[in-house]
Amino acid sequence: MKIYTKTGDDGTTGLQGNSRVSKSHPRIIAYGIIDEANAGLGIALSHKLDKDISTLLNLIQNELFVVGADLSNPNLNDQKNRVTTDMINNLEKNIDNYEKELPPLTNFILPGGNIVASQLHYVRTVIRRAETCLVLLSEQEKINNDCIKYVNRLSDLFFVLGRVLNKRSGQKDIIWKV
Repeated sequence: MKIYTKTGDDGTTGLQGNSRVSKSHPRIIAYGIIDEANAGLGIALSHKLDKDISTLLNLIQNELFVVGADLSNPNLNDQKNRVTTDMINNLEKNIDNYEKELPPLTNFILPGGNIVASQLHYVRTVIRRAETCLVLLSEQEKINNDCIKYVNRLSDLFFVLGRVLNKRSGQKDIIWKV
């Protein structure tokens, strides 16, 4: 199988179901940003991590492929490779579990700390951008709304995981000072 097909040379790309759209279509931008976030997780995973964190990030990488597949299929009657409430519930369960390791927030914190925590804070911002594109897309076309919920919870999880990684490495939260 060749990596290039030349079918996109006209500025279009194929969706599931063989329809073609502009590469500037909000759907393509949204799942492109999801792919960007996934690549950012690959960078985080290239570092030595506690097993619980690496296992979770590997799961999320796979789930981000599901998000991309979901977005690439405008036929909502086709239930293959769709974001589910179980995926969202799992993110919420992980947020709740990891928050137990952390002191409550009393201030805004700045993204940063150790290299992997900083990388997860960066990925969180990429996911927030994806969420914005998903909302824009949902205002123009019907999509699986669980995609929006999933990326919203995912950004929350990355915020919490960034704090957890810093705490586990002895790095304090960086307090925003006005």
